[in-house]
Order: sequence, then structure tokens, then C-alpha cells
Amino acid sequence: MIIRQFEKRDTEDVRYICLNCDGPSDMTPEGEHFILVTYCDYFIEKEGHNCFVACDENDKAVGYILCAENYDKFIECFRNEYIPKIPEEQKEHRFYASTSAVLQGKYKDEYPAHLHIDILPEYQRMGLGHKLTDALCSHLKSKKVKAVMLTVNPENLKGAAFYEKYGFSLIESTPTDLVYGIKFSDEE
Repeated sequence: MIIRQFEKRDTEDVRYICLNCDGPSDMTPEGEHFILVTYCDYFIEKEGHNCFVACDENDKAVGYILCAENYDKFIECFRNEYIPKIPEEQKEHRFYASTSAVLQGKYKDEYPAHLHIDILPEYQRMGLGHKLTDALCSHLKSKKVKAVMLTVNPENLKGAAFYEKYGFSLIESTPTDLVYGIKFSDEE
């Protein structure tokens, strides 16, 4: 397994991973579109240079870490270019997409970057999450980004345990989200 920066040729693999990790197995085409618009497409289309993939022996992506390094830049583009991709008649999807980054906005000054990470189930528990997070954190430090955050569903106990073990601090707990962040010291 290797970890490398995202390349355009990884697009379909990354979209497949997103759909197979973030959505129900009986997802409708509208639901798939919503998941990709909300959690994937901005990152790989606009900030692919801040994204990394874990690849198998055939150089096929089996996991990823996606990142927006600057919340203000992200939210302006996301609102103007990505939310309009969700049809207006899909009111619930459109509303959820438009509110999906509220917590990131709340902490943007202290944690300007935010991330999403997914690994196909058959490749989990192999250390890839740690390696992907190492690659992203090293990359962000080299760009002088001071901190990164993420949200996780409180029912995702494995995810929460991973972030805590890695060194992320719990910033806030709500009924629907656990907010974690990690700051990079200037001395590292």
C-alpha cells in the first residue's frame, strides 16, 4: 500500500469510496448526487493538491483524505458552485448541504482547514487512516496551515477513537456531531 497525492485519474475511485463509505447501500441516484456534491466533488475538483489517496498494489485508490485548507475560500465556492448542483426540488438535500459546514465555520479562525477521510471497509484496520492523516498533516504544516478539524457522527465510535488516539482534541460535542481538531506547533 502506498500513500500519494490525489491525481485526476483517481476521481472515479475516490467517488466510489465516498459512496460506499458515506451512504446507505440502497441509495437513490439523487442521494448519490447529494453525497458526492456535499462530501467529495469540491475537494477533488478545487483542492486536489490538498488530498491524498491510499492505493493498493495496482495503484487503485482504496481510501482517501480530502481537505479544504481555508474555510472562507471553501464556503464561498461551495455555496456558489456546488449547492446549486442540487436541484431546488430536493429541498431536504439542499438544506443539509447548505448547513453541512456550519461547525467548520464556527471554528474557522482557530482551525482554518477541515478534512474528510474514508477507507473502503476491506482495507480498514491496516494503518491506512494513520498514514493518510500523517501525509495530510505534514502537507498542511509545510504550507503553514495552523490547524485542521473534522466532524464525526457520535455513533461512529471507531472513528472517534481513531481521532483521539491520533492526537485530535474534542472541541465540541452535539447530539449529531463530535468536533475534533489538531493544532500544529511552530516547532515541528
